[in-house]
Amino acid sequence: MKNFIKNAGAKVQTKLIYAAAMLNEKRGENFVDSGIKILIAVVIGALLLGGLYALFGDTIMPTVTDKVEDMFNFKG
Repeated sequence: MKNFIKNAGAKVQTKLIYAAAMLNEKRGENFVDSGIKILIAVVIGALLLGGLYALFGDTIMPTVTDKVEDMFNFKG
């Protein structure tokens, strides 16, 4: 039980030191940069999905539909 309490105390102390270091940090990299990175990822993902949707809707799916219909209408 003593070892458990000692290990828990050490972990809490480590977390407190980490929290104090983060609070003393002057760079401001934690919130603004992360938010901008997430926004950029969402916008790029939306553009890629939109492009793929347009490509599949106009180019690929009609071709696939025609080929599947030709296979089922085969009168060999």
